[in-house]
Amino acid sequence: MSGVTTYEAIDDRIAADAIMTDHSQGLEIVDGHAVKAPVDYEDPDHLYDMLIARIRKYHPSTDVTMIKKAYELAQEAHGDQCRKSGEPYIVHPLWVAIILADLEMDKETIAAGILHDVVEDTQISEDEIRKDFGDDVALLVDGVTKLGRLSYSSDKLDVQAENLRKMFLAMAKDIRVIIIKLADRLHNLRTLQFMKPAKQKEKARETMDIYAPIAQRLGISKIKTELDDLALKYSQPEVFFDLVDQINTRKMEREEFVQQIVEEVSSHMGNVNIKAQVSGRVKHFFSIYKKMVNQDKTVDQIYDLFAVRIIVESVRDCYAALGVIHELYTPIPGRFKDYIAMPKPNMYQSLHTTLMSSVGQPFEIQIRTEEMHKTAEYGIAAHWKYKESGDGKKSVKAQEEEKLSWLRQILEWQRDMSDNREFMSLIKGDLDLFAEDVYCFTPQGDVKNLPNGSTPIDFAYIIHSAVGNKMVGARVNGKLVNIDYKIQNGDRIEILTSQNSKGQSRDWLGIVKSTQAKNKINQWFKREFKEENIVKGKELIASYCRTKSIVQSSIMAARYQEIVQKKYGFKDWDSVLAAIGHGGLKEGQVVNRLVEEYSKEHKQELTDEDVLGKVAEASKNKVHIAKSKSGILVKGIDDVAVRFSRCCNPVPGDEIVGFVTRGRGLSIHRTDCVNMLHLTEPERARLIEAEWESEVAEQAGGQYLAEVKIYAYDKKGLLLEMSRIFTEQNVDVKSMNVRTSKKQGTATIETGFIVHGREELDKVIKKLLQLEDIIDIERTTG
Repeated sequence: MSGVTTYEAIDDRIAADAIMTDHSQGLEIVDGHAVKAPVDYEDPDHLYDMLIARIRKYHPSTDVTMIKKAYELAQEAHGDQCRKSGEPYIVHPLWVAIILADLEMDKETIAAGILHDVVEDTQISEDEIRKDFGDDVALLVDGVTKLGRLSYSSDKLDVQAENLRKMFLAMAKDIRVIIIKLADRLHNLRTLQFMKPAKQKEKARETMDIYAPIAQRLGISKIKTELDDLALKYSQPEVFFDLVDQINTRKMEREEFVQQIVEEVSSHMGNVNIKAQVSGRVKHFFSIYKKMVNQDKTVDQIYDLFAVRIIVESVRDCYAALGVIHELYTPIPGRFKDYIAMPKPNMYQSLHTTLMSSVGQPFEIQIRTEEMHKTAEYGIAAHWKYKESGDGKKSVKAQEEEKLSWLRQILEWQRDMSDNREFMSLIKGDLDLFAEDVYCFTPQGDVKNLPNGSTPIDFAYIIHSAVGNKMVGARVNGKLVNIDYKIQNGDRIEILTSQNSKGQSRDWLGIVKSTQAKNKINQWFKREFKEENIVKGKELIASYCRTKSIVQSSIMAARYQEIVQKKYGFKDWDSVLAAIGHGGLKEGQVVNRLVEEYSKEHKQELTDEDVLGKVAEASKNKVHIAKSKSGILVKGIDDVAVRFSRCCNPVPGDEIVGFVTRGRGLSIHRTDCVNMLHLTEPERARLIEAEWESEVAEQAGGQYLAEVKIYAYDKKGLLLEMSRIFTEQNVDVKSMNVRTSKKQGTATIETGFIVHGREELDKVIKKLLQLEDIIDIERTTG
């Protein structure tokens, strides 16, 4: 049957065929999304039996009463609820529980996995869960329920930042909350073919930005690799299936090659009496795609498409096996990594070496112990795996705390930072799937890992903030180097400090690579210049009020200030002023919010009859919808010419609004246009609903001018690289203006070009952001 799942092979590894297949083929489409035929529905009782069988494989206790009780409650509570695919809703929580059982989680986590949607989607309360299953399960269900309400696709940066803050706090209370959420997300991605295409892309993008990087940080490769591949499959289907086709072109030949290597290695391990399990595979798709993007290579140019894994009994055997391998095959210079001596931040350990086979085909070998293999597969989830101790209860290893050091760092940022824009920037920089690491040493021989491209300044701040703040120079391998020196693997770094140091330079922000260093430098400047920034913030607000003819004294009541503080996440009004002073917050945003709160208490009667006379809805019982030649539907207005504003240049796909002008018809703006955000209350009466005609938004056939502002490091050849991307994307550039700052070593590039819609614009921006020297890109908003 077409609907029978092919994911049951997850016990040993990801079922690659399940990922490579386009599951939407042949499915019936209902209301814009695919549905299963009833004959293909999965049987909940069969899934429950599968779950119990998996739990019994690893769990020391045969008592599954709690799991059975959770299943019966969830089945009754969800009742006739169905998923988008048409099958019973209970199938989803059961699969979440099966994924958790594959990670060998404790019974409380699995029960919470079965019950994770019960409080939100049914009549069952958290108190009932606590009464029947205990505090542990209730806490987990509550945590997952709250995470389920968070939205990461919002265009509002403040909402995004607040949601992420809540998620990290939930993780800090109990990391199992995010493990359940990862299992939930994994099953949702496996069944994403039943969602509408736009929703598929949104969920895939969200997974790439948030969930897959978190799984990577927590070391759960069993989930991370499949999330990566499925997110790539739905976010960039053309790229994914093209990659699948290229890898499958010589599938039989490649499988024979890997099998030959496995047999040769197994034979040689036996000859030298090293007990080893040897297996081979083609690397997962996202891993290959990441190398293609980072190294700008084609599939044929990627060295290590194949990986052979050797699992031995001890660390000594790892290095002994490495000697045998290097005797058997020719190692490729510079392609050996010792993650046993220098573990990754998520505690991953292995020896990696890339070799040349006798037929001239490169391949990678990974050598690790069984314990290292479990850490690589389960990561932080291993913390909750049941292990027999003297009293028969689970025991927890203290060193697992090391794996949470990343989470502690994020929580520290949360305490330090009141600026949501900066917090989002740091998080997105830290959760970067495409980032690579470099390993170096302190003078005492301790290993530190930093993002590739890091400098001695980054190194200083990873040691301690005080070291970075008082840094005056650095020695690498005993030699003095410039502070912008790029750290290489194996470098021994010594930081030179002086109490006479006046502190860092703002230029450092353009030099450092690591998120931690940027945060610490920014914090230092904020503390050092807080008083100056407060004064500057007051001046900017006063100036803005004068420009807009706003009576400042009337909008500065303490109750209005308190609302604005909470809105932007600040502790006091001085912090808001300081943020405005150093540029973290726009004075216009703050003043307009204050005006809005003031206006709620002091509603004004509108007298601009000339404008109101044009709004037909005020005098008609029903709203008239007029179509214009520009492809825009205008609600509630008659016979008015429509034109696009030049301040924000809307394109099909943007959320838009109309503004009734005096004598020039209707002007169409983006809803985030600065000019629209800063309207006074009387001017807001001129706003009128507008939207793109569905045909225009979907087909995007017209030509529209889009303007963006690009922030970049001022490097030679940058404009050439940008021109290459515009040419490849067949984009017609209409204008370009460049301003450089020699002091900061940065450039601001304002460019206008023709696109057919939002999708094409987003694609161009994404390509530009892949350039190494691009810092950020934003649409012009007036």
